Amino acid sequence: MFNLRKRSKLLFTLLPISAIVLILLTSTTHLKKSPKTADIPCLHLHKHIQVARTTCQGTLYPHICVSTLSSFPDLASKSLPEIISANVNHTMYEVKSSFKKCTRLRKKLKNRLDLFQRRSLDDCLELFDDTIAELHTTLSDLGPQKSPSRHYHDLQTLLSAAMTDQQTCLDELVYSNAGVGDEIKNGLSKISHHLSNSLVMLKRIPAPAVKTSMSSEVFPEYGDIKNGFPSWLSPKDQKLLQSSVNETKYDLVVAKDGTGNFTTIGEAVAAAPNSSTTRFVIYIKAGAYFENVEVVRKKTKLMFIGDGIGKTVVKASRNVVDKWTTFQSATVAVVGDGFIAKGITIENTAGPSKHQAVALRSGSDLSAFYKCSFVGYQDTLYVYSLRQFYRECDVYGTVDFIFGNAAVVLQNCNLYARKPDENQKNIFTAQGRVDPNQNTGISILNCKVTAAADLIPVKSSFKTYLGRPWKEYSRTVFLRSNIDDLVDPAGWLEWDGTFALSTLYYGEYMNRGPGSNTSARVTWPGYRVINSSTEASQFTVAAFIQGNEWLNSTGIPYFVILS
Repeated sequence: MFNLRKRSKLLFTLLPISAIVLILLTSTTHLKKSPKTADIPCLHLHKHIQVARTTCQGTLYPHICVSTLSSFPDLASKSLPEIISANVNHTMYEVKSSFKKCTRLRKKLKNRLDLFQRRSLDDCLELFDDTIAELHTTLSDLGPQKSPSRHYHDLQTLLSAAMTDQQTCLDELVYSNAGVGDEIKNGLSKISHHLSNSLVMLKRIPAPAVKTSMSSEVFPEYGDIKNGFPSWLSPKDQKLLQSSVNETKYDLVVAKDGTGNFTTIGEAVAAAPNSSTTRFVIYIKAGAYFENVEVVRKKTKLMFIGDGIGKTVVKASRNVVDKWTTFQSATVAVVGDGFIAKGITIENTAGPSKHQAVALRSGSDLSAFYKCSFVGYQDTLYVYSLRQFYRECDVYGTVDFIFGNAAVVLQNCNLYARKPDENQKNIFTAQGRVDPNQNTGISILNCKVTAAADLIPVKSSFKTYLGRPWKEYSRTVFLRSNIDDLVDPAGWLEWDGTFALSTLYYGEYMNRGPGSNTSARVTWPGYRVINSSTEASQFTVAAFIQGNEWLNSTGIPYFVILS
């Protein structure tokens, strides 16, 4: 990445010289043909290049930004949302091109790829589909019929998620060594650079003010918090979450004993309507359901209600040792927007020696989980992308067991480190922000950070840390949480030497408990003890995930600010 940046700066330095040469050559040609009109195209081209350069100021990849914008006709007459739209359209074309190349490669190498490599390419194809869907919504929100300013946080979220998709694909192709050439890998990087540039240009559109109240706790993408929940949870959804099982009206019932509509969760999900705009509730009766469940993109506004933690349990055991990708290893994978769940345990039973083995993966925007439990070892909870909220949930794991690149708040949750393999360390978080302009991060607010029952007798034998930087701009904060004595005094762990130590953002604010003492913490440039309530409030529900706009609909309690 650093070599790419140096090359970018060099090309950007040379670009104005190339532009001047081009202008002079154009002027000379026209002077020979028609002296009276020679200055018109020259002036037009000069203005065109200047608009591109001005618009691209501050981007991390200016050479690709200027060269792309310069290819758009009538650039000087376009508004900023129209320029961003044109850039997103161009990016979508390149995503579709990469999709076709990967499809051809999948067929060409079919007999030469092992199972893991085929699954990696399958993940990429799915992620390209997700990116295209996210960019379509981005174009809609930038359109003249909508207010880009009003949809500012939605646009930030969509572009950030699309970039995460490309990085995930690239990581899997490199890790699996799937025979993919530099052309495809460079194409993925180029798409990410376009998305990064769009995020910088988007910052020039005024963002809506975030409303906060002193009675609630909070990241800005969440919005305001009312009754303990982000307001994107509607009053009806809040009522659903706060009602008892007997008071709730269900659309479908799943029961192991045959007393419901279906005996498996997968059958109920398949029977649910596609593209629903109203809440569709599936009640899952007590029992152990041994299945992998996927809520695909078209299954929107689904809700799972169980009989409680430890009573309604979904179990499976996919893992990377058995040739599943981390992405595909999830016991429950949720993509359809607006998903909510209450009173369910989701477990990956693969065990610590199987390494990456996900219990829940959520790439569902405006998703929420209330009084649920997520049980695994390495990579238990994959907060993959978009905006998510967890309230009064339990998370059990060992290595990097809350990880991903969503804008996510965990509020009033219990985080339990388990006994790992003998050669392993416990790390609560591994956040994956790849670009400083992404609005993503992990905010752990008013949670309990402690040891699980199996670790307590031997916790002095294992090192435990709050987090480590999976990607260059990793961002994680612990706010007003109770941190037990299992956490090493240094607090945080390096990923690989000095990687990301100056670009990450790790913060602690007004935590308590024997492990919260910051006097012996790491001294990395990117780590800070947060002393300002204003700085800490960036990571609350109202500010970080615009929670007031959606959590109100779920019935999950939440609070907006820090006091």
